[in-house]
Amino acid sequence: MTTALEAPEGADTAWPGQLPGSDPLPGRLDRWLASRGAELVAIRRHLHAHPEPSHSEFETAALIARELSVAGLTPQLMPRGNGVICDIGEGPRTIAFRADIDSLPLQDLKDVSYRSTVDGQAHACGHDVHTTVMLGLGMALAQLNEQDLLPGRVRLLFQPAEEAMPSGAPEVIAAGGLKDVDAIFALHCYPQLPAGLVGVRSGPFTAAADAVEVKLTGPGGHTARPHLTADLVHALGRIIVDVPALLSRRIDPRAGISLVWGSVHAGQAFNAIPGAGEVRGTVRVLSREAWREAPELITRLIKDVVAATGAEVDVNYIRGVPPVINDRMASAVIAGAAGAALGPDRVVEAELSMGGEDFAFYLEHVPGAMIRLGTGRPGSDVRHDLHQGDFDVDESCIGYGVRVMAHTALAALATGSF
Repeated sequence: MTTALEAPEGADTAWPGQLPGSDPLPGRLDRWLASRGAELVAIRRHLHAHPEPSHSEFETAALIARELSVAGLTPQLMPRGNGVICDIGEGPRTIAFRADIDSLPLQDLKDVSYRSTVDGQAHACGHDVHTTVMLGLGMALAQLNEQDLLPGRVRLLFQPAEEAMPSGAPEVIAAGGLKDVDAIFALHCYPQLPAGLVGVRSGPFTAAADAVEVKLTGPGGHTARPHLTADLVHALGRIIVDVPALLSRRIDPRAGISLVWGSVHAGQAFNAIPGAGEVRGTVRVLSREAWREAPELITRLIKDVVAATGAEVDVNYIRGVPPVINDRMASAVIAGAAGAALGPDRVVEAELSMGGEDFAFYLEHVPGAMIRLGTGRPGSDVRHDLHQGDFDVDESCIGYGVRVMAHTALAALATGSF
């Protein structure tokens, strides 16, 4: 809890204050937020040093619940105890915000005081920042609610297992996370933008991300007599080359589908044709309609290609996450709120990403939008890219993120468009 977390040495307790061109928050909240910098940095560094893998975020969830309780809120642990749901305020409208809280199975390679203490686990995707921003938002809105300045209900969803298949968003939904919710918002760290900027985009934002595994079996034999075998290495090569090419001719190119193989295994000896082999890869697509068609079409293409080789084939198509399609009105609301929070010149158009994000599951039920939070250090060429062992952020991004989300909460509660 906050009282147990020491403010990091050198942390600026006044960052970042209200920016030129931005609008003030009600209830003198800007001044209150600016005073919490060291506390929020301490929380982020504690989370960064103590990452927990997908589906096992029990200590992280307990810390979140304690912090929210200290702020005067009433958080509820999810049924398994690895996620948190917390409502703030009352009213006929409910706006939700989601933060993912799990880490990645990567080694933390940074030489910093808050380096991961867990071997083989690291917050290399910024979920510690997402969690801290959401906690800051909860603390801020609790202040507003005490002053009767929160015009509705805000729900905070601290979600486990964003990085896993199956992921945690359906678990949150099953636990009632979206009950009575009118719209939902989220942000994601983006090291390609400097801290103090956010990226907003309406429509397709990230791709659907599935996995496909293909196993081949057949009679093996000597490489001198391939005609007596199914020549599985040749068959695997046909799958690797032909299926993506055929797929590009069977799906509208505007759907943005991509099948990329990442793993292939077959045989041991250079002069022996194996009796088994496998290839695995990912399927990414920007269109909801194409995503729904992909399993049947790709399975059929694989079987058609293999049929001519004489091998036996088993295809395992693994559903991952749908594409994130930002709602037009929700995107407009958060873009306007970000402009109010930071100044309009600090809001830029976000690039499309072929990465996957299980925030998409929420958007299957309610309108919403995700934005990109700049985390890069201004003027630095070091980007600390996502899903890398050296990933890190300019910690001032936490203050910017809280401010943007607080403005978004108030703007979304005020609009009648959802």
